[in-house]
Amino acid sequence: MKKYKFKINGSSYHIDIKETSGNLIQVEVNGSPYEVVMDGEVKTSKTPVLIRTEPRLTQKVDSLTTSDTLKKVLSPLPGIVLELLVKEGDVVKSGDKLLVLEAMKMENMILAENSGTVHSVKVAAKSTVLQGDLLLEIL
Repeated sequence: MKKYKFKINGSSYHIDIKETSGNLIQVEVNGSPYEVVMDGEVKTSKTPVLIRTEPRLTQKVDSLTTSDTLKKVLSPLPGIVLELLVKEGDVVKSGDKLLVLEAMKMENMILAENSGTVHSVKVAAKSTVLQGDLLLEIL
């Protein structure tokens, strides 16, 4: 992260700040790791830290009562469902438009990865979703 060189009472120290989390700081001094707790307030960034996982668009459902071909369509990004283009019972082909998701001020088309029949729609228009939330299921 950051590296410093200090001279204290004639001795040189190489300080490598590895990680900060609130008042807890992980440093390495001349190759030896230390955890340091700071007294006082630490300035926090106003910009949130975004941690992304690998987006998953469809996933098989592991259930004894469900068919092996039931696919979950998950939200690839957090956003707002602007428009649903399908309803339960609709037949879709791979590549068909399922819904419009507004994320980061852009409209994103969510497409079917597999052909089948829409088994259930789990969201409504104007609803807010997070990354990984279940949007609909295709049988």
